[in-house]
This record gives sequence, C-alpha cells and structure tokens, in this order.
Amino acid sequence: MAHSLTRKIALGGAVAALALTGVASTAIAQRDPAYAAARSSGKVGEKMDGYLGIVGTASPELQRLVDDINIKRRAVYAQRAQQARATVEEYALTAGCQAIAKTVPGEKYQAPDGTWQTRTSAAPIRDPRCP
Repeated sequence: MAHSLTRKIALGGAVAALALTGVASTAIAQRDPAYAAARSSGKVGEKMDGYLGIVGTASPELQRLVDDINIKRRAVYAQRAQQARATVEEYALTAGCQAIAKTVPGEKYQAPDGTWQTRTSAAPIRDPRCP
C-alpha cells in the first residue's frame, strides 16, 4: 500500500514536470522539417509508451529520424524520471499520455489496443493508466 502511494506521488510529480516543461525532445523535433512532414502526412505517430512510432512502411531515412528522436526522448525521460523518483517506463508512459493528448486532428497516435488511430476533433483514446 505504501509502495503504491509512493508511485502515485512520483507519477504526480512526473505529470507536474511534464505540464510545466512539456516533452523537450518533442519541441526540438518539431523544428525539424522532415519530422513535421512525416507527422503531418501520417507516417509517424505518438505511441503510448512515450516514443515516436512509424505508421506503415519505414524508409531508411524515416527510421533514422524516428530512432534519433526516440534516443533523445529516452535521455530526457531518464533524467526527469530520476528527479521525479519514478522509473523511466513510468515517466515515458506519462509523457506518452501527454503527447497523445496534444495531438491535433489528422495526426496519428497509438490507441491502447496497439492500433494506429487518426486524431479527430474528439478526444483521443488513451490508456486507462493515463493521469
């Protein structure tokens, strides 16, 4: 019971940190025209685990772009998870919840069942563990 409460407090801190700072690597990636084009065309989408995923077939260039962004995200998550006293996976899930919530109509995201969805004007389908 105490362990569960500690985890909830840690994840609450992670949510607060994300709300204040956003996902830094996402902001950096959004400045990349190749990333913006892949996102707007539906070739990439936000995954529930906090990382970027490829929707459909990956070209070598697209795979390199996604790998680079995900490496940067993992570094940010590791640092912030330590500060929030959470695991990297817990922090990444929270970041994924936030990233999916911030998608706009037409963008792709991963639903809890693992399928790729296209965001509409309705709220995205999110993991029940999302804060």
